[in-house]
Amino acid sequence: MGSYTIDKLSPAIGAEISGINLLNNSSKKFINDIYNDLIRYKVIFFRNQYITPQFHLEFAKKFGDLDKPHPIYPNVDNFSEIVLLENDKQHPPDTDIWHTDVTYKTNPPFASILYSKIIPSEGGDTLWSSLTSIYDDLPSEMKKYLSKLRAIHDMGDFRNDYINDDNNQSSENLNNGFNEFGNAVHDIIKTHPVSKKKLLYINPGFTRQIVGLHMNESNDLLNYLFNFMNKPEYQVRFKWTPNTLAIWDNRATMHYAVGDYMPKKRVMHRVTVLNDRREQK
Repeated sequence: MGSYTIDKLSPAIGAEISGINLLNNSSKKFINDIYNDLIRYKVIFFRNQYITPQFHLEFAKKFGDLDKPHPIYPNVDNFSEIVLLENDKQHPPDTDIWHTDVTYKTNPPFASILYSKIIPSEGGDTLWSSLTSIYDDLPSEMKKYLSKLRAIHDMGDFRNDYINDDNNQSSENLNNGFNEFGNAVHDIIKTHPVSKKKLLYINPGFTRQIVGLHMNESNDLLNYLFNFMNKPEYQVRFKWTPNTLAIWDNRATMHYAVGDYMPKKRVMHRVTVLNDRREQK
């Protein structure tokens, strides 16, 4: 486990790791220990980490290949693989909805590594939810029924980022966005490739319709499942402080960035890890 302290934050998900300076710990054993903690707790946090953008990238690469620049969000200057999430009254957040990152892609990313730069004095928390714990609590008959179903995921509210005052140009932009990112079909029940635990793989942000069901029937089932998923028992709510690093397993979680801090500013840096090096071994 390594010479650091782990404080579990909830029964279902989340742990805060202390007594470690990431800048001084980059051995294979340490990274493997952190990876095992990530698989176990699904999201892990490190406070008081005074890192540079260059270190952020190098640290992320130890877990897998990095995703290409985000199609919508800006990047940190001179670091195209670091997404700049800068929100205030003029730039309100669009991540205040439960979602698993970019499930509208055929192969969504393995993990995200988020670093806090500017945090409001009040608000701006992030919640994560365990998709494995949610699956575990589903009625047995529902598990059996869902195991045979797939769902369509699309860009969700990201559609709005392609729209401007020129309707013709907006249509062209949106069509280009759909052509580039389109949508994806995923099994509703998946098995985590490392932990081998089953999980409920849908989310309100990007899941649109269940394949093979009429729209009304699909909406009814999805609304039931979304309500079932939205229970505190499956969640952890994390209060940020500046210079905190969070890593979450995007294959086993969904998250919600609370947008309750307007007009104050919140600035985060995020690197997305596309694939899991250890899964490939």
